[in-house]
Amino acid sequence: MEKLLQIAVDAAIEAGGEIMRIYDDPSQDFGVERKADNSPLTLADKAAHNCIVRHLEPTGIPILSEEGAHLPYEERKAWHRLWVVDPLDGTKEFIKKNGEFTVNIALVEDGKPILGVIYVPATGVLYAGSPLPAPPLGECFKLVGVRERAVSSVVLPQRGSGEGAFTIVASRSHLSPETEEYIEKMRQEHGEVRLVSSGSSLKICLVAEGSADVYPRFAPTMEWDTAAGDAIARAAGREVVDARTGKPLTYNKPDLHNPWFIVR
Repeated sequence: MEKLLQIAVDAAIEAGGEIMRIYDDPSQDFGVERKADNSPLTLADKAAHNCIVRHLEPTGIPILSEEGAHLPYEERKAWHRLWVVDPLDGTKEFIKKNGEFTVNIALVEDGKPILGVIYVPATGVLYAGSPLPAPPLGECFKLVGVRERAVSSVVLPQRGSGEGAFTIVASRSHLSPETEEYIEKMRQEHGEVRLVSSGSSLKICLVAEGSADVYPRFAPTMEWDTAAGDAIARAAGREVVDARTGKPLTYNKPDLHNPWFIVR
């Protein structure tokens, strides 16, 4: 597992380098295309996907990537382990050039995320963790300065719930009725509530590191959007649960859509 974690970290960092090569090139128009669901696809998505596949394929573990082939469940259901990958999570943020995009790599075993890596190429921050109890796993950590190769490491979470205002990760300007209802419920339970906003899987990382107390998501997501963050959150002592049932999210399902969920 330690070796697999290192492979995932190396893959994420190298893919992040490919993304930033395109991001920082003033001559690039990003080559934006539209997928069948009208979501954007860029040259950076493709370059990051190819880079990650090069790293992960030698492990012999099947890869489920947003930008790869999505095989039918009849074939996938035999996979005891699989990599679940989003080569560029937050493509819209990438196109906006606001820096809030990530590389997500997770290892899933029997439907549970057992290892996760999330790299933020624009800032050089990397989150990683595994909820498995065997050292050096069973913890969540954050690497800072990866892009500059001046790396420092912090074990997460850095602060616990209850310090300061109860903090919810949510859009400040586009709140769904369900999210507004949830925020009001939290106000009744905790009094003062503070809202923070962020793009991509960074929202899960904010809860994992202790910068936020909860992240409610009442909108569509896919397994590759959450699997890496789910593993990191679990390693940090948090949980990612179905908003309706309260049960942990599961992966490699027949339908790769997630239910609405809460990170807490």
